[in-house]
Amino acid sequence: MWLPLLEHRILCLVKLIVNLLIFMLLFLIFIINLSAIFILLWISKLNKVLIKSISLSSTGLIFILACLLFVSFQSNMYACQDILVFNLGFEYLNLYFALGLDNLSILFFLLSSFLIFLCNIFIWNENFLKEYTLTLLILDLFLLLVFSVTDLLLFYIFFEAILIPMYLLVGIWGSRERKIRAVYLLFFYTFLGSLGMLVGVLLIYSITGTLNLEFLLGYPFSISQQYWLWLSFFLSFSTKIPLFPFHIWLPEAHVEAPTVGSVLLAGILLKLGVYGFLRFSLTLFPEMSLFFSPCICLLSTLGIIYASLTAIRQTDLKRIIAYSSIAHMNLIVLGIFSFTVFGIEGAILQSLSHGFVSGGLFILIGILYSRYHDRLLYSYGGLVHVMPLYAGFFLIFTLANIALPGTSSFVGEFLLFLGIFQVSSLTTIFSASGIVLSGAYSLWCYNRLIFGNLKVHNTLLFKDLSFQEISILFPLFFLIFFIGINPTFFMQYIHFFSSILFLIN
Repeated sequence: MWLPLLEHRILCLVKLIVNLLIFMLLFLIFIINLSAIFILLWISKLNKVLIKSISLSSTGLIFILACLLFVSFQSNMYACQDILVFNLGFEYLNLYFALGLDNLSILFFLLSSFLIFLCNIFIWNENFLKEYTLTLLILDLFLLLVFSVTDLLLFYIFFEAILIPMYLLVGIWGSRERKIRAVYLLFFYTFLGSLGMLVGVLLIYSITGTLNLEFLLGYPFSISQQYWLWLSFFLSFSTKIPLFPFHIWLPEAHVEAPTVGSVLLAGILLKLGVYGFLRFSLTLFPEMSLFFSPCICLLSTLGIIYASLTAIRQTDLKRIIAYSSIAHMNLIVLGIFSFTVFGIEGAILQSLSHGFVSGGLFILIGILYSRYHDRLLYSYGGLVHVMPLYAGFFLIFTLANIALPGTSSFVGEFLLFLGIFQVSSLTTIFSASGIVLSGAYSLWCYNRLIFGNLKVHNTLLFKDLSFQEISILFPLFFLIFFIGINPTFFMQYIHFFSSILFLIN
């Protein structure tokens, strides 16, 4: 008689413990990140083995906990989950340090932790390992905070704080003499664009008396208020994406940045603009988002065509991928402002896919540069003869970049064009030219780099991918095909968010 009762109580206790652990996962992630930063500060930079162990174990554990957070997440709830609120002592100002995740932020949270983990593996043999690792961990902390804070002022603070570690990555570990110019462009373009957002945040606080996002979602801003607030937020997010014509800083920053800088810049930082449009512009100011959508669609279409044509004439491998990223990001913006469920879902899925594809391409180019210290396309040829594994991985990521069916990019672009076509067939035709041009510059680049006669005037020693490099590229390779074959794994989260967003607008 007492045995079933005991089993029931044990089961309830286990469920309680599991629920408590799930609730504390978000808090534990930030504790691990902060602990790793403080421990590394006190370790000698000569003890590289310990530095590697701490950095890799901490970022790996953060990624595992983020995966557990993702698996335990209830995808049929729009409200924020795993909410943590800390009292800052400013109750009279109605300001709290609040963390929480919803269907949108959990995806970018997972993407950030994943790419940071891979970047820590990539810098395994770098000089100044302690400083490099600390910069990446601080960047990881700011990125995870950006995607989890539910207070608008804190979002702005961490949104801008990301510039500091990125400034260090490009300025210190950049590859050429123009890196100083690149960091100035990166800093001033993105920082000056965000000053308008600061004015907008202060204006929202003066109107509502709070900056809590869950409260602001239901606040009825007037049309005149929405007009100026939308413009102030637009300047910040469009520069981060970057939307045409605010793109000038990106190719320069990509070319001069180290490999991990380019991976994080294309894989995560460009997505801050996408996240901002979806999280704030479309939800807080829906009328003005709809009002300005024709202008945004025109700029996005011009950006797709311009960036694709510019990519064809580039000879620097990084510049080709950089302009390719601009074209893809402008297509994502076009999908967001189509105001269709398909367009918004395609934009979110394509953002994730672009993080994997562009990240893999920049890693492959970084591998080539680390061996031969040359990124010019004309310096290479016939690599398939001496680097067959490299040629195979480069082929997969190139095909994913042009949205081959079966890859993640195909699903994202199909949904994007389906949503855009529902609004304007003419815009779809012009924006679809990016697919043709993408195939032109991607396959042309691959053909020149991989096939043809082997060029040995720069180096006589060719080395194929190492185990470390394969271990970085394979997870990206797996995810590209996993999403392409089984997109519903992420779509169950995306669909609920896009449906709610569509109803709001």
